[in-house]
Amino acid sequence: MKKILYILIMFPIIITSQNSISGVIMEANDKNETIPLAGANVYWLNTSIGTVTDIDGKFALENSKEYTKLIISYVGFKTDTITVSNLKQIRHWLQPTDNLDAITVTSRKQATAKSYLKAQNVITVSSDELLKAACCNLSESFETNPSIDVNFADAVTGTRQIKMLGLTSPYILIATENIPSIRGASQAFGLSFIPGTWVESIQITKGAGSVVNGFESIAGQINAELVKPTTDDRLFVNLYGASSERMELNTHLNAKVSDKWDTGLYLHGSKQQEEHDVNNDGFMDMPKYHQINIMNRWQYTNLEKGFVSFINLKVLNDEKQMGQLGFNPDTDKLTTNAWGSEIDTKRYEISTKLGYVNPEVPWQSLGVQTAFSSHKQESYFGLNTYDITHNSLYANAIYNSIISDSRHKVKTGVSYTYDHYDELVNTNIYERTETSVGGFFEYSHDNLELFNLTAGIRIDYHNLLGTFITPRVHARYSPWSKSAFRASFGRGKRSANIFAENQKLFATSRNIVIDDVDGNIYGLDPEIAWNYGVSYLQGFNLFGRKADITFDYYKTDFKNQVVVDYENPLEVSFYNLEGESYANSFQTEVNYNPVERLDLRLAYKFYEVKTQYNTGKLYKPLVPKHRFFANAGYKTNKKENGLQWKFDATFNWLGEQRFSSTASNPIQYQLPENTPTISTLNAQVTTVFSSKFEVYLGGQNITNVRQDNPILGTNEPFGVNFDTTFVFGPVFGSMYYAGIRFKINNKQN
Repeated sequence: MKKILYILIMFPIIITSQNSISGVIMEANDKNETIPLAGANVYWLNTSIGTVTDIDGKFALENSKEYTKLIISYVGFKTDTITVSNLKQIRHWLQPTDNLDAITVTSRKQATAKSYLKAQNVITVSSDELLKAACCNLSESFETNPSIDVNFADAVTGTRQIKMLGLTSPYILIATENIPSIRGASQAFGLSFIPGTWVESIQITKGAGSVVNGFESIAGQINAELVKPTTDDRLFVNLYGASSERMELNTHLNAKVSDKWDTGLYLHGSKQQEEHDVNNDGFMDMPKYHQINIMNRWQYTNLEKGFVSFINLKVLNDEKQMGQLGFNPDTDKLTTNAWGSEIDTKRYEISTKLGYVNPEVPWQSLGVQTAFSSHKQESYFGLNTYDITHNSLYANAIYNSIISDSRHKVKTGVSYTYDHYDELVNTNIYERTETSVGGFFEYSHDNLELFNLTAGIRIDYHNLLGTFITPRVHARYSPWSKSAFRASFGRGKRSANIFAENQKLFATSRNIVIDDVDGNIYGLDPEIAWNYGVSYLQGFNLFGRKADITFDYYKTDFKNQVVVDYENPLEVSFYNLEGESYANSFQTEVNYNPVERLDLRLAYKFYEVKTQYNTGKLYKPLVPKHRFFANAGYKTNKKENGLQWKFDATFNWLGEQRFSSTASNPIQYQLPENTPTISTLNAQVTTVFSSKFEVYLGGQNITNVRQDNPILGTNEPFGVNFDTTFVFGPVFGSMYYAGIRFKINNKQN
């Protein structure tokens, strides 16, 4: 094992020893503004050796003595040829085309961007897209994105769960700045622990992800990039209030400490302390809660020596109360006086990132990531008790280089994880420790705009899962302009946290049954799945306006799965898969800009998610086979005084969803086989008064669609038929909100 890890790390170091050039490409203008050109082509004359500038206009390119002429091109700008005589960093300004009477080049930052050049199927959601909705935390950040499904996990906790490719979030690797973060004890509620204003952008990767980030990803990866102290506003305030009497305040304070150090203090406070029962079933439609969330972020930047570093310190306190109206925890906790629940979570995190880019050889870089978190949750649901303490340590070291030239890039490194769980389930104590150490190697071939290939492999040793190999491959082919054919496959492996990931089961009267006893994880075996995917992206012009269309098909095939079986309404069973379990996902999406500043997005999705249960092969409960999505966004022209209006609306239609069986219940507690279809409409209007101040007003579920009687057995909450998990749509009706954003521009402006 040690020899294999050594080879993975040393291989690219041994074989790479080339000279290189680097630089930045910018737009020439008469305002003396520094505007980087992202996506500019930079390549050697009469060769296919080249690259594309990143979001900051930067590039790095292998050099050899026979290469002297560098071609730089960008749509709407003159193509330049420059002579390279030394290895100093290049700073070059491209001039816009002279024939401005014949053609006008305009560029808008896309709120949601799809790459035509990357091998992986990645969707980048910018901060502009996040502002299209209330977006008070990460779980609410996907309302305007058709690739992620969002629904409520149950009828009492108000917790939103997300799905990708028809699979729930445990099968998605969710990271913060490429450090896995929403996992283990935080799986159920962790998305609500990241305020939306802290997020700079989100990258959504469909299918098998990169081996660099670990072996657990099965359906895809979601990475949230946080705002940076050097680029965030010196002061930012977002005040939000909703008709449900929910209040939130987010404040960012950033300061420059020295030439190389910047720091930011990010404060989040939210609360909802009123009882609401719109459907008159005697239970609160949403929990009462309050949350305090603090992050202190330090950034070190030394570009001359090639160092960038981040240190993050986070503290969270989150308290929720749910249940029947009038429930008093002081007198009713864990009694049959009234059904109630409390979830108290305290979480501490520290994470660091250190990046080094060799100033002389810019394609050589080294990154080290570390993170420690302590998560403690104390909770009860009626007469059920669930407590969990999860301490986690993560470390990852990544080395980047090239082989021969910049068309052939490699990443290699090692990672280590440690997780210790203490869980109390009623009177039963569950405890386990998981450790893993692994090495990875990833090769990328980039032939400019024609072909990309990313192939990676991991070898990991895990104390409970054993020694195993994780391969992942992504390929892109572009036979003609604005096209991208993609294919991918990969393997994922994970241990199922059956209680932490399925906490909604405690808000029922079901008995908990673990049917297997021979596995290493509470008697169960690890989950193993292969993911296969193909997609096609085509950009085109329709009536002279930009448009694109995407077709995606992904299949997730489980070789083993921990089946969560709700088919007996009196119990929930966990057991290893005996038979087939798979998820087929098809999506088509169209984006169109029919007139200036108006963007339309339409999407249709089809899911076939089936699992072999003890009672037969069935569709997974509460997963719609069909979904239709539509989003429209319009911005007015920005006036000289900065005034601008923004309008956004999102429509969702969900087809029928299968209920898990209630056939053995008394007739008054039986549900139909399938849910009805549902449609929801959200909208928001934002008025930007200036670069410092804006006001927004919006509504969620404007058509007031509401699931009747989402809780089964409300008349006997301590009876055997009580169940809060049959949720397929909104639990409460329309909700309207308003807010203000105030900022003082970045300290460097």
